Amino acid sequence: MGTVQIVTTVLAAAITAVAVWLAVRAVRRMVAVVRLGQPAPERLTDRGTRLKTMLVEIAGHTRMLRWGVVGAAHWFVMIAFIALSTLVLEAYFEVVNPRVGLPLLSGWLPYGLLTELIGVLGFVGIAVLMVIRLINRPTRARGLSRFTGSTMWQAYFVEWVIFTILICGFFIRGFKVATDHFDYPVWATPVSHALGSVLPASEAALSIVALIKIAISMTWLIVISLNVTMGVAWHRFSAFFNIFFKRDPGSAGSGLGALRPMMSDGKPLDFEEADPEKDQFGVAQVEQFTWKGLLDFTTCTECGRCQSQCPAWNTGKPLSPKLLVLSLRDHAYAKAPYLLAGGGKDLTGEEKATAAQLAHLDVLALAEAERPLIGGAEDGGVIDPDVLWSCTTCGACVEQCPVDIEHVDHIVDMRRYQVLIESSFPSEAGVMLRNLENKGNPWGAPQNTREDWTKGLDFEVPRVGEVEDFEYLFWVGCAGAFEDRAKRTTRAVATLLHEAGVNFAILGEGETCSGDPARRIGNEFVFQMLAQQNVETLNEAGVKKIVATCPHCFNTLGNEYGELGGKFEVVHHTQLLAHLVASGKLTPVTPVDGGVTYHDPCYLGRHNRVFAAPREVLGSAVDGGLTEMPRNSERSFCCGAGGARMWMEERIGKRINVDRVEEALSTGAKTVAVGCPFCYTMLGDGVTGKGEEDNVEVVDVATVLLRSVKPDTTPAKTGN
Repeated sequence: MGTVQIVTTVLAAAITAVAVWLAVRAVRRMVAVVRLGQPAPERLTDRGTRLKTMLVEIAGHTRMLRWGVVGAAHWFVMIAFIALSTLVLEAYFEVVNPRVGLPLLSGWLPYGLLTELIGVLGFVGIAVLMVIRLINRPTRARGLSRFTGSTMWQAYFVEWVIFTILICGFFIRGFKVATDHFDYPVWATPVSHALGSVLPASEAALSIVALIKIAISMTWLIVISLNVTMGVAWHRFSAFFNIFFKRDPGSAGSGLGALRPMMSDGKPLDFEEADPEKDQFGVAQVEQFTWKGLLDFTTCTECGRCQSQCPAWNTGKPLSPKLLVLSLRDHAYAKAPYLLAGGGKDLTGEEKATAAQLAHLDVLALAEAERPLIGGAEDGGVIDPDVLWSCTTCGACVEQCPVDIEHVDHIVDMRRYQVLIESSFPSEAGVMLRNLENKGNPWGAPQNTREDWTKGLDFEVPRVGEVEDFEYLFWVGCAGAFEDRAKRTTRAVATLLHEAGVNFAILGEGETCSGDPARRIGNEFVFQMLAQQNVETLNEAGVKKIVATCPHCFNTLGNEYGELGGKFEVVHHTQLLAHLVASGKLTPVTPVDGGVTYHDPCYLGRHNRVFAAPREVLGSAVDGGLTEMPRNSERSFCCGAGGARMWMEERIGKRINVDRVEEALSTGAKTVAVGCPFCYTMLGDGVTGKGEEDNVEVVDVATVLLRSVKPDTTPAKTGN
């Protein structure tokens, strides 16, 4: 061992020892913070499915590859990070003796070929990602960049570390070629041989470059260990766990569809026995999130894919799902010393720690502990109320997140506390909640008018109780029963079911609101009251199958009533109509012309993965096929009505429905087809607001099909 090797060995050992010590300390701190969260026993079930899902999602990059070039480049960088870590290990041997390599693997041809290939592709991949980040940096994208609000120096640091480590790897191999210590042929390692042909034969230089490679790697580890909230780096480790513990690993839409039930101490809250002084009602403090929630916040990569798809952010609202998660993450870690010392408020607001326990704490940690979770700037709140109430629960953030963060559940959990305990929510939503409690529908319409939509039809609509046997219960929904435009859809669906000979019945006045708006706004009590009433009614009627025209009812009945004893097979009307067309029970005879575009409702598409059925129906009835909007299917843009926003005024930024209507108008289609009564209202109002009501018509998919099946059907016949 020469002098150079002695020096490089000592320096490599020293920096590695420091880095490992700091890393162990950082991991212990992160685990301690995550463990502060509430129990979530459901995350520990079905481990086989969880493991399979995690491996498929990570190895296959199933979410990242939706982004094309970015996803492919990231995959190569990920593989390079994992595979080439062996070359970092090999560098420890090379600082000691430049003539040796990694035991067992060094000299094995497949290893040499694979690492060369991965090194080249990883180098190209990281270069592509660096260019993309520079092109899309916030200062060049008018604030709409997905990187707006991200900690840019951390991303630049991580990218340059990977870039330089890959370069060092090739230089080490080049010096080995130059000193004749390289065991792989030219055809397997062309880049290494090409570099070696121009480098001097210096064993000292080889050991020095190996030390540089180790120093860069350990500097990276030291920096991230000193910055435990550096998600852009730590997600390389935490993402495995976050994906493994996702809410529904067997579902393509995990974190979407049903909301996570309201929990207290790891158990669903029973409102008949619940006590606000003993049971947790929503989330009022960051430690009241589950440990999976705290792991979500820790894992955020700050990539901004959620932000780029968020309808609120894209229309000038203060909500960015990314910034919300980052705010909760930073708050959790800043408050952690106080919590780990035994601090915290009980459910009555009393301090749990003694003065002695808190005496040694930093003043900043104590100040962080006093910040309200929800509050304006003047209150020092972590999350501004306008951020919380801007969410439409459309699920675009959850759909796009590459590490399976469940933003919607966290937002609704915070809403639950604000509504149930603080009674703090937009005033206009209070009218809706009172209507639900007193009238059983958000419009406050008299219950005895629920069947008025049947007037004027040329056939009798069967009612439960009047007929003994029926296949489908037609769930009309509040909008379908009371809102004028939605009534047209209700009539169209009933007419089509009658034409196809489907045996169906309605509840009529026995139906009440499904509870979706109450649950999404955070009033779990009203939701359960309505849901239990409906479950009892449906079970007494012997209902097995339900067809619903409203995706919100469809989602609630099918995905959430099971918690309350309501096990039903629920289909959306577009699914049933697609089946009836495919089976020949409905036959379109006159194609609808003028061009048709389709708007995917969030709760039908993203939340429940129903994309094909409405397109199949339209494809059978439209002349010339469907004209898709740029944002469609999984990336469809929200109409702005979800999350109970239908009953809240939109006062900040551009109206979401107007943004969507402008996209629909850009297709040149004369008909905008929808599959949701909320979308019908929002897009219809948007078209009117743009002054295009004489040129463009918004109608439900069922109406388009009815016009093709029965060409003589006119709006006058389907009435208002």
